[in-house]
This record gives sequence, C-alpha cells and structure tokens, in this order.
Amino acid sequence: DPPLTQSVLKRIIRQVGLECAAQGQSLSETLVAFMVKAVVLDPRNDFNMDRTLTENDMQDLIQLCVTRLLDTSNPSLSTIKMQVYFDMNYTNRDELLSEQERVLEGKLAPVVRSITESGPHVQEEMENVYQKIVTYVLLRSGVGSPTDIEAVREVTAALQSVFPQTEMITFISLNKRDKEQQLKDLAMLVTGIRLYNKQCQRGGSCIDDLPGILSETIPSATRTLDERLNSCQLLAHRYTALLEAMQEEPQRFSRLRFLKLKEALFNVRQYEAFLCILQSNAITSAQEVESLDVQFEAAMMVLKNTVQDRTSIESGEVFPLFMELSKLWTGFQDEMLLLSFLTNMADNLQQFLEIQSELFPEEMLASLLEGVTVKSDVERIKETMGIRVNVSDFTNQEWLFPETTDNFDQLLIQYHGFCAYSIGVKGITLPGNPAIGILKHKEKYYVFSSKKAAYIFAEDPDKFIQLNIEKAKKYAELIQLLELHHQFEYLVPHAQVRKASRSSMKPPLKRESGTQTDTHILPPTIVRSYEWNEWELRRKAIKLANLRRMLTHSMQTDLSHMRRENFTQVYLPKDAGTQTKRDNSSNVPKPQIFLKGLRGGSSPTTHMVAVDLTRPLDET
Repeated sequence: DPPLTQSVLKRIIRQVGLECAAQGQSLSETLVAFMVKAVVLDPRNDFNMDRTLTENDMQDLIQLCVTRLLDTSNPSLSTIKMQVYFDMNYTNRDELLSEQERVLEGKLAPVVRSITESGPHVQEEMENVYQKIVTYVLLRSGVGSPTDIEAVREVTAALQSVFPQTEMITFISLNKRDKEQQLKDLAMLVTGIRLYNKQCQRGGSCIDDLPGILSETIPSATRTLDERLNSCQLLAHRYTALLEAMQEEPQRFSRLRFLKLKEALFNVRQYEAFLCILQSNAITSAQEVESLDVQFEAAMMVLKNTVQDRTSIESGEVFPLFMELSKLWTGFQDEMLLLSFLTNMADNLQQFLEIQSELFPEEMLASLLEGVTVKSDVERIKETMGIRVNVSDFTNQEWLFPETTDNFDQLLIQYHGFCAYSIGVKGITLPGNPAIGILKHKEKYYVFSSKKAAYIFAEDPDKFIQLNIEKAKKYAELIQLLELHHQFEYLVPHAQVRKASRSSMKPPLKRESGTQTDTHILPPTIVRSYEWNEWELRRKAIKLANLRRMLTHSMQTDLSHMRRENFTQVYLPKDAGTQTKRDNSSNVPKPQIFLKGLRGGSSPTTHMVAVDLTRPLDET
C-alpha cells in the first residue's frame, strides 16, 4: 500500500485541523492538506515515501503539521497561506464576468418565470405582468433600484414609449423562448433611452457616471499596485543582497543564519508575482475603459444626430442605436466589477506580508545592510548585458537568443524566469537574463543570472534540475513560485476540497483535442500504373509478350445462337384487287380409259386391251 492513501490522508487532515482549531487557529482543509503533504515531502523530516506509515509515524506527522501551521513567525507559512488564498479566490476576466452573468441570471429567473409562464386574460392581470416587466428591466440593467420611485417612473415611461400595454396581447401569444428574448431586448432598449435622456439632461439622476468614476479609480488603483510592487521589490533586493553577503562572508554575517531570510525572500517574491498578475489585469481594464469611452461618445453623437428634434422616428433606425448604448454601458459595469475584484484581492494579499515588518523592522534591516551593496533586478540585468554564452563552447547543447528566436515572448521559461543555477546551489531567486543565452534542454528553456552560472549549469543540467527539486522539497512554497507543479503532481490536495476548474497548485489541465484538414488539397499526382516490385514488372512484361501471340476466336452453338437480339423491318401485307371487263371459263372432258384382260384367263398369256372412252373436246 502507498504510505498516504486517501483514507489515511483524510484522517490525518481531520486530526490536524481539529488540533489547530483547539489552539484557536481555524484553517481551511486545503491549507492543511497541502501542509501535510509538504511535511511528508521534506527530507529533513525523514518520512520514507516507499513504506506504509506506522501509527507512531502518523502521530509524528500530525504533530509536525500542527507545529508548522501554528508557527506564525515563519514566513514560509504566510507564503503558503497566500498561495492557497490566491489559488482559491483569483479568477481571470472572462471567468469572473461569466460567473457574474450566471449569478444575475439566477437572480432574475423567478421574475422571468412569473412573466413568461403567466397567461393573463383580464385587464388587471395584464397590468400586474406589465409591472413585473418594469421590475425585470430595472434588475437586468443594474441602473437604479426597484424601490427607487424615481427610477421606476423613468423605466415605466421609457418602456411605454417602445412597448405600450396594448402590445401585451401580442407578447402573451409568443412562446417562452421568444418572450425571454424580447424581455432582454426591452431591457437594453429602455437602458439606452434612459442613458440618452440623462445625456440630454432629461432625468437619469439615479444613474451613476461610470466613465467618470472609472477614469479616477483605475489610475488610483494602478498607482497603489505600483507602490506596493515597488516596496516589495525593494525588500526582495535587500534580502537577496544579505543572502549573497552571508554566503561570501559567513563569519561577518554569522547571526543571519538564525534568521529566516530565505523564507522571507520567497514570501516577497511570491507576493510580487501575484501583484504583477493583478497589475496586468488593471492595465487591461484601463485600456478597455479608454476604448469604451471613445465608442460611447461616438454612439451618443450618432444617436443625437439621428434623433435631433424630430417628434417621430422609425424604430428600425433608432432602436439599434439605443441597444448599442446599452451594450457599451454594460461594458462599463463589467469594468467596475473587475476593478472592485482586483482592489479586494490586492488588499487581502497585504495580510500575508505583515510578517516582514515583524521579523525585519526597518531599523534592523538598515543596520544589517551597512556596508552591503543592494542591487535591483534591473541593475543586475544591466550588468550582464552584452555578456553572452559562446555557442561554439558547447557541442551538444542548444542555445537560443532573444534577437534570433521567433516568438521569443511565447517561450515558457522555467522557474518563473529566475536563474536556474542559483536556486538549487545558493537557495536564492535571482532574475535571469535571457540576453546571456537561453539553454534548451529536453524541450524546456532555462535562463541564468551570469555567464559563469550558465556554463556550470550546462555541464550537467539534470544534476542542477534535481538540486532545484530537492530545494523545493525543503521549501514547499517554491513549488508554486517556481511553477514546479509537473514535478510534484502528487502534492495536489484531494479533490473534495478543490475546485477542479482552477488550481494553481495542480499541474496544468490537459485535454484531448483534434483538428481536421482536407485530405488532398492539391490535385492527386499518384501514378496508379507505377510498380516498385521488380517481379511484378516481369510478370506484366511476360503477360504482354504472350498477348502478342494470342488470337481471338468466336463461334455460335445451339445454345448460344438465339441469345443475340435481332431486329427486322418488313412492309406489312396490303389488300389489292383488279377488275376485268368479262368473265370466261372453260371445261375439258374427264379422261376415261379402261383396261381389259388384266385378270388373265384360260390361256397362259395375258392379253390386255386399252379402251379409250374419253369424249372428244368438241362434244363438251
């Protein structure tokens, strides 16, 4: 049996969770599950992965996990908590907006059902359904509240201009799907009309100026993110400088050995990585809002020029313009939601960095850094610019360079872009410089912080890759920071406590996909008579030679001669007659000749006498 079966794992997780709760720490099952597996993985804890855990092993494991989970002075725990929080709460733009749409549809479902499934017959029932449509339009648009009398009055007036109560009879006769679609169209139309009226200063007091709000809040949020990013990067640079100084002069910085500098460095590096993701989203939102502003102004101008002061206008001409306004306004609402989400995420991440100021107060850091040169990531990269690997020094290694590599930005650099040598050997996350050279090893790409590091790593890449894995076993937070999920697939918390759709602690999701192309795009060029087999060619040659001496014979037999279809054409017989002027006939006497004496007589000799008794012709 494996040392950690699902049942054993669940039991340990449950026990650890209970003991932590007894100490006043209520922790999520996901965090406990990750910590259990991280403790088993750490070689310093001496858990043999190849044998089944005994009862004593399990108790030791539980106590180790509880100790680590309650050690709030360890930056490593804060980092893991930060990773679990981000993993469970962060979603990208598309997922967040689709989730919001799903929630909105769920809220509107009862109202939609009461409208589409009702079949009012009397006037009073018609009016009730009409009021429900007004409520639906308000809820769907998200502009105003159904309890705001002013908003209800505006929506009712706008709705009556495009959908008077007299059309309710037609609406009721539609099927359910058509009713739902018409409700959505009405909501967009009414929202567009209200936005136009607000622009013309004819109402719209309850409609917030979203473009104006976004133009102020997005730059403010971006500035806040930049400030936090700069402060955490400064901390990372300071910790890196101290760790390098400690390795170069261990005697002078001996007291640093007892401080959790490496864990603190990994903590700020992880915080920096998450802030970069949020910052990228904020920049995307800013670009989207800028585009929406331009489109909204243009759409409003077209609408004003179309309507002007005309008292009546074709619905087919103006309705699409109102709906376009509504769509753009929905875009503004989406950006407000996204901005709120990003701000909350950034604020909540702050708590996981508080341990830095507790462990390393500013005064303490300043005293430690006396005589130490602090270099930023940018400065480190500038120092190594122009220094690059000499490809001719390596016979069996492939090196890539940014200026000569197509789609360089799309290359998936290992270890989150950190130096592949420094992690395992020094235990430091130094920024890698692609300009030095990118090593391609077993279809993976590695960058380095110096030419020397690149040369040493390239001598035996597998050895240093294994060193990095061993370092991640000691510091479990590196698994996510360095994107080593594929190396530690078994460190995924059990499925019951995770959303399968998103997990940054599990390896990237895989799926089967297929493409279909035309079998033969060009006309076929296959020569059917071609033969590669020499013996087949000989057989054909003999066959042709024999044919030259062959004759074709044909014959008919009694069985075959009737099998051929024959066709003959003839003239049909015709009736013909002639008429003469006189009839004449003739008659001749019948010859009468008698023979006498044939029977013989008394004499021995027969004497025959022929008597001709035929009458002459003239007597007839």
